Order: sequence, then structure tokens, then C-alpha cells
Amino acid sequence: MKFSARALLHFDTIRRCGSIRQAARQLHLSSSALNRQLLAIEDQVGSPLFERLHSGLRLTPAGEVMARHAIHVMQDTHRMTAELQALRGLHAGHVDLFTVEALSHAVVPAVLKQMADRHPKVTFRVGVGGSRFAASRVIEGDADVAWGFIHERQVGLRQLAVVSCEIGVAVQPDHPLARLKSVRFSQCMRFPMVLPAPELTLREALVPMLAAQTEPPPVILETGSFELMRQIALQGRALVFVNRFGIEDELLTRRLVHVPLKDAAPSLLGIYVRARRSLPAAVEAFCEMAVEHMQGLAGRRPE
Repeated sequence: MKFSARALLHFDTIRRCGSIRQAARQLHLSSSALNRQLLAIEDQVGSPLFERLHSGLRLTPAGEVMARHAIHVMQDTHRMTAELQALRGLHAGHVDLFTVEALSHAVVPAVLKQMADRHPKVTFRVGVGGSRFAASRVIEGDADVAWGFIHERQVGLRQLAVVSCEIGVAVQPDHPLARLKSVRFSQCMRFPMVLPAPELTLREALVPMLAAQTEPPPVILETGSFELMRQIALQGRALVFVNRFGIEDELLTRRLVHVPLKDAAPSLLGIYVRARRSLPAAVEAFCEMAVEHMQGLAGRRPE
């Protein structure tokens, strides 16, 4: 059973959009023409590829198989294009990265600068969101690399590197907890606090400690925004639960102090690509730099 590159592109665009109408807009086709194309593919497969729901389209089991094939073929095509460009001496390429907000402040920009210095013709698209979403983007073929706090091993991902990061509280230097070498969650209960939203992996580390308290914690804010947590800490309004990534400048200038949380398991920051994928040259070069940079940061001991 063979499918044209155009048919695979059309199918995959429908999959990503979850709607024939939205996919048609992206492909600059009419909805009726794209629907006919999908029906022709389904006829060739001999089974529906999508469930037609009021909320949109959802892949059937046959659609899941087709999606894996489409992702594999298209990513191999991108890799071949990059390798042919490299043979012509262009050293070009493109990297789709999905990462978490905390890394977008200093870590990711530093690696992008290294890439620009060594491979100036490589282009990037960087998405920012939760770690779970980053993982799903890579598994589904919508991103080349996920860089985030992905604690559960997933079948569709290959881990290139991982470092352990202490979770702690970020407070101003004059905060009563700032002079301690480490702190327990029960000690934090005496102060206003900001909690990461449930969809963040950081919240998972706090769940056992929250459940162990006999009184409700003095939470003034719950948010999925790292930047908002950082600003609240800088204002001195509350303590926030974070690791050291994303507040590097504030720690160096002593505007914030990071006190490790004794009863929290460490966060695992990792770099991931899709399992069993041969990486294009540009993606491989980026991953090598990202791994080196991340491991270098993890090896630095705070003063």
C-alpha cells in the first residue's frame, strides 16, 4: 500500500488541526476538495481514519497507524533534505524545539546563540508550554526536540540526557527562610506562598507535602506562569516553589535566594527526541550543544 507525499501531508495536516476546515485553510484548499482526498485515502486503507465528532475529528485505531507512518515518512524527508543541503555546502537546516518557560529566560537563548555562531543558516521555531505538552509534540511529530521536566518514561520518546535539579523556595534575601541551608514544607506553612498549577510537573513534587498538612496552606496565588511566580518572589509578596533554572540572574545578583526543599524529590530536566528517529544534522547539532550546556549548568555548585 503506497501513498503519495501530498496525501500524507494532507492527512497529517488534518490530524494536527483536528478539523478539515482548519486544515484546508492551512493547505490553501477548499474543504470539499480536502474531504474528497481524505475519503480517497480511507477508501485505499479500507477503514475510517477519523471519528467524526461534534468537537472535531479524532483518530481511529487505523488512523493511529497511519499517523505513525506519516510522521515517519515526513521526518525522514526533512532529514534527507537537510543532508543534501549539507552535501552542497549550505550547512542549512531547521529545528523545531518545544520547551518550558523557565528555560526560555537564559538557558535556551544561550544555546541558540551558540548555534547561530557555528551554524548561522540553521533556523528555529521555539514553542513554550508545559512539559507534558512538549513530550506529546515530539511523539506526534510536531516538534523535533522536547526540553523539559518529563518524569515518566514514554514509549515514543528517546532520552538524550537528564540532570537532577533541586526544588526549593525562592525568596528575597531578607526573608526569614533565606538564611537556612534547607527548609521543610512545614516551615513554609508560616508564610504566604504561590503554588504551581496542577498541570505543571513541579506541582507533582508538592502533592505529598500538601496532603500531609493538617491545615490549608496560605496560598495567595496558583498559576501556570513561571514569569508570574518569579515576579511575585521579586516583589517579596510570597515564597515560590521553583528550581534554579529561570532565576539564574536573580541568584547571581542576590535579588533572590534559593533554599532547597528537604522533603521534595528532585526535578528531572531532560532533552528528548522521538524514539527510533534518525535525526537531521541540524537537530543533532542542536541536541549536542543543548546537552553540553545543560550538563555544564548542572555541574556548577551554587556558592
